Order: sequence, then C-alpha cells, then structure tokens
Amino acid sequence: MKFLRDKIDQIKKPFGKGEKLEKFAPAVNALDTFLYVPNHTTKHGAHIRDAVDLKRTMITVVLALIPALIFGTWNAGYQSLSQIQEVVPFMDALIHGMWKVLPMIAVSYGVGLGIEFYFAIVRGHEVNEGYLVTGLLIPMIMPIDLPLWMLALSVIFAVIIGKEAFGGTGMNILNPALTARAFAFFAYPTYMSGDKVWVSDATTTDAISGETILGKLAAGQEAGYDTWSMFAGTIPGSISETSVLWILVGAAILVITGVGSWRIIVSGFLGAAFTAFLFELWGANPLMNFGMSHLLVGGLAFGIVFMATDPVSAAQTTRGKWIYGFLIGFFSILIRVFNPAYPEGVMMAILLLNVFAPTIDHYVVEGNVKRRKKRVAKQLKTA
Repeated sequence: MKFLRDKIDQIKKPFGKGEKLEKFAPAVNALDTFLYVPNHTTKHGAHIRDAVDLKRTMITVVLALIPALIFGTWNAGYQSLSQIQEVVPFMDALIHGMWKVLPMIAVSYGVGLGIEFYFAIVRGHEVNEGYLVTGLLIPMIMPIDLPLWMLALSVIFAVIIGKEAFGGTGMNILNPALTARAFAFFAYPTYMSGDKVWVSDATTTDAISGETILGKLAAGQEAGYDTWSMFAGTIPGSISETSVLWILVGAAILVITGVGSWRIIVSGFLGAAFTAFLFELWGANPLMNFGMSHLLVGGLAFGIVFMATDPVSAAQTTRGKWIYGFLIGFFSILIRVFNPAYPEGVMMAILLLNVFAPTIDHYVVEGNVKRRKKRVAKQLKTA
C-alpha cells in the first residue's frame, strides 16, 4: 500500500498549491480520496470526528444496491428471452441483460461525473461523493431500452438543475435520481410508459409483450402473475425495481449499518398498506381490489428503501421521518388508483414529500418547543 501511496503523491505534485495545474486539483483529489481517507481537517464551523465519512456512507449504499442490480440485470435478459424461447439458460439471460445495462451505467457515470468534476474545478471545491449512488440509481430506475442519449440528457438535467443549481451535494431539495426519471418521463413519455418499454427489444419484435401488472390493472385486466413472482421480481418493469426480495436485502444492509432510516422504510410500507386496505374496502376497480399486493409491484419498495431515505432530501426529525414516510406510502397508492394514465405513483409521491420535508420538520420542532414551554409553565405554577 505504501508503494501505491507514494505513486499517488508523486502524481499529485503538479496539482499542489502554487503549482501549474493547481486549478485541476479537485479532480485528482477525488481519485485520491476514493482510495484513501482524506488527510485534511475542517477549518470552520462544527467539527465531528467519526470513523465513517461521506464516501464510506455512499459506498455502503452502493453495496446495498448490488443485489437488486444483479437480479435486475438477469431479469432484463430473462424477460426478453423467455417470450421467444421456452428454456432460458441463466448465463444467456445474464449476458443479455449485461449487454443492455452496463452501457447505461457507463453513460450515467461518465456524463454525471464529468459534470461534477467540471463544477468542482470551476468553483474550486473538492468533488463530492454523492454521485456514486446517484450514478447507479438512475439507470436502475429506467426502462431497459431507453436510448442512451435520452439517458445522458436526463443525467445532465438531474445533475445541473436538480443538484448543482442548489449548491451541489447536500444542498439539493429533490432526489437527483428521481429528478432524472421525472425529466425523462415528461420529455420522452413514449419511451417511459406503455406496453413495449419494459422488456428488451419489445418494440422491434412482435412476439414480445411487456405490459406491467399495474398497466394491466389500470386497463381493467387481471394481474396475470402469482404472489411469488411479484415478490421475487420475475415480472416486467424498470431494470432493478421488480424484486422486493432483493430490495429488502438491500434495506437490511442500510438499516444494520445505520445508513438508511428504518423509520422512513417502515412508515412508508405502513402508509402504502393502510391506503391499499382502504381502497380494497371500496373495491370499485381492479387497482383498488389489488389490496396488499400493491406492496409487491412497481417501484414502491425500491422507492421507499433507496429514494425516500435519501439523507439530504428526507425529513430529519424522528417524528418527521414517521410522517414523511407514511405520506409517501399513502400518496403512492393514491396516485396509482386515481391516475390510470400513470399507475406508478411512488416517483411523484417522493418528489412531492421532498418539497414538504422541511415544512414537516419545522412543525415537528415547533410542536416540541410549545410542549416544553407548557411543561415549564406548569412546573412554575406548581413550584
């Protein structure tokens, strides 16, 4: 390791203070701190010493995403091949999926990190680690056949408008990955919704049908899949959103390591289950009659576990997290049921609650202040 450390120090010399390439130091430092803990100290404000820094936190989230990503890559190939041949070997499905998914990941990281490096050099600050997660999340929540140039434009919009315009990592109001998906959804709706976008090569092969369960229910049809298929994720959908099983494995990693808020995750599922139960009592259409199965399909589980728990755009207070998560689950099912044109509602629900998260925290804090004032006044009266 000392050999590597010495080599990196040697490479960094021309980028040091007062040297010819000093302006580009943030780009080199980003590569250095990817391998080693930064050796600089904070100079202003509060100082917190902890063994886990932002980079390690982001890498933990990336590791939590890996199970869903691997399954989603295999499922992307399986969904395509299973509709044109009876037997689908595991490796054939995985290779087909990798052929589609890896270029999307490469474009997402290439374009997004390029913009991050540019803003760091221009503004003269270090490259933040937030895009390690965002760069992986964006392709995971997109349709498998989304053209790469559309993905690149979505990344540009998310990084510049959703993140850098507010000051960069830690300053964004909305979840950047969902901002990218929202941009793609409204800019290129024919590539983001419909029966032909969720299965690879469905638009060019007549034999392939890629209608999602929510799409079928919105059209008044039966779901067409059993509960295990919905839980395991062997159904059409966004690249890595279909398997609740592997998403829960990722959730366990986030909760055990303390990176993700279990309060938001639990309250999110409770909000969705409560709303689904109420609509099942009403039972006016197939979407209402779907009941607790709502928790197993679409992007609900993925959104609650990996998007709603974003530490920047989520509520920060303990009670606020319960309210924030519950409302995300509530609005997700509400949008599904009342908007047949867009039965997947978790994206809009999370973005909506991102906007209201500071308000929720404000009223939670104000409520605590009022209760303490009343308690002190009562103690003074009895003293």
